[in-house]
Amino acid sequence: MIVAILIGCEIGFWVLLALGFASRYLWKRRTLSTVLLLCVPLLDVILLTAAVIDMRGGATADLRHGLAAAYLSYSIVFGHRTIRWADAKFHHRFAGGPPPPRPPAGGMPRARYEWAMWLRIVLAYALTWGIVLALTWLVGDPTRTDYLVAFARDLLKIPLIALIWPVSYTLWPRKPESAET
Repeated sequence: MIVAILIGCEIGFWVLLALGFASRYLWKRRTLSTVLLLCVPLLDVILLTAAVIDMRGGATADLRHGLAAAYLSYSIVFGHRTIRWADAKFHHRFAGGPPPPRPPAGGMPRARYEWAMWLRIVLAYALTWGIVLALTWLVGDPTRTDYLVAFARDLLKIPLIALIWPVSYTLWPRKPESAET
């Protein structure tokens, strides 16, 4: 059931975004757009509630519960940024808006950008640990939540791999495009 809710939340995220932006830019219904976009965080509440209910109902933690914690963390840390990115893309593509902003091309501005992105990844990782620890506390049975701790520990690979980008842009910066022309 958790997998279905997780998939439903992911689909719901993109459906609410599409309807929210269509309401704003195509149908000129700004209030409806705002309501639809404000509903996006409710999907996270639904997912977290389902995971807690499942675990408190006697389920032993597995990949589904770990993914729910990671999804929720990603959504909290990157959700607003993702919505802004999708809004700019939709506005440009369907409503004649300006092209979406791009990351800096090179030099120290790009390195700073990559470090900021990496810090967000670290924040999402830390938040995943917080959710895992909260679930462990709520369930009150460490034998049923051991998998969550192992899952969160294994996620350390993500910030470690993501460290490649900021380090490489810091040690071997590309020249900014304006300097190349």
